[in-house]
Amino acid sequence: MLDRARVLDAGDPLAEYRERFLVPEGVIYLDGNSLGCLPKATPARIEQVVREEWGQDLIRSWNSAGWIDLPARVGAKIAPLIGAKPHEVIACDSTSVNLFKLISAALAMRPDRKVVLSEPGNFPTDLYMIEGLEKQGLADRRLAERGKLVEALDDDVALLLLTHTHYKTGELFDMAELTRAAHDAGVLVLWDLSHSGGALPVDLNGCGADFAVGCGYKYFNGGPGAPAYAFVAERHLEAAQQPLTGWMGHAAPFAFSDDYAPAPGVEKLLCGTPPILGLAALEVGVDLIAEIGVERLYAKSQKLSEFFRQCVAESGVTLDLVSPADPAWRGSQLSFRAGEAYAICQALIARGVIGDFRDPDILRFGFAPAYLRFEDVAEAARHLAEVLETGEWQREEFRERAAVT
Repeated sequence: MLDRARVLDAGDPLAEYRERFLVPEGVIYLDGNSLGCLPKATPARIEQVVREEWGQDLIRSWNSAGWIDLPARVGAKIAPLIGAKPHEVIACDSTSVNLFKLISAALAMRPDRKVVLSEPGNFPTDLYMIEGLEKQGLADRRLAERGKLVEALDDDVALLLLTHTHYKTGELFDMAELTRAAHDAGVLVLWDLSHSGGALPVDLNGCGADFAVGCGYKYFNGGPGAPAYAFVAERHLEAAQQPLTGWMGHAAPFAFSDDYAPAPGVEKLLCGTPPILGLAALEVGVDLIAEIGVERLYAKSQKLSEFFRQCVAESGVTLDLVSPADPAWRGSQLSFRAGEAYAICQALIARGVIGDFRDPDILRFGFAPAYLRFEDVAEAARHLAEVLETGEWQREEFRERAAVT
């Protein structure tokens, strides 16, 4: 399989892009779906912002360096990568904060309804944000299994909140079908794109989506804690009102009025002063992903994940695949169920194969095709087979769970 991998790498049209990222020597990185690798251009860009724009020009850089426009500029660059128009996306805050804003906005747009519908096992912050609004008496949380979501769309539901690519299994929702069903019931839809944006084709406007959020530190390679992004469909820009009425979302923030008046466009989703260093780093990653092209990235990620399955099978490893077997119905990851998934994951990390574990028994491997090689995939499968064959995972240091995994 290693020889086959080298042939595939030699014919890979994206192979050159690996050199645009810092990938540590001796590491096979299969966790780009949690934190993307560092683009090599990012440190120089950050140094420019720190030494020149901040260090020399100081406060003048809000105008001379375009800091004030950075959230809208980065949002506009993300927009075509998720099927949106440039004026529908803003880069700001975190995914959690943006979820709160847009859930609240949707509830206000459906004043005769209070239910926010989601599925059990959705990413926790999505469910926690609904729960927080429920505790304030502003929402009622309802959960339905994914096969029963459509029948749960009754006259009490204001918003359907789902994650497009499931964080544990990688399973995809049919965005167009569910959005259509929700709209037929008078329900607004908010999609969490955290495991989709920058990894696979998304067409928010083509599907008629109302709202969306996503993070910047996974496939967009914006760095730990990178700013997130939020989408509001053009038809809702006037009606949607967010609850965090900070000064930067004001129609005229530098008028310093005592009374709040929201900005007329997607800029109303801004709250406090934008994190310029984080946005500058995110812009580098977004530019690089846009240059490569999401369609090309997704095509390679499907090939990488299928090749990994072949390598695992030929190595004699038997694991329970919990991701969809059809690559067209999963994101850029593969997840397996194993009784000792945590220990197996730690043993692999000790060998330099960095995947991740999701409680209680999920071994998850992400395929970030911008910098991952087929040779990496073949070697990862070999290490996995050796860890299982030798019982290496049974060592005590791999079985003791740390506070942070």
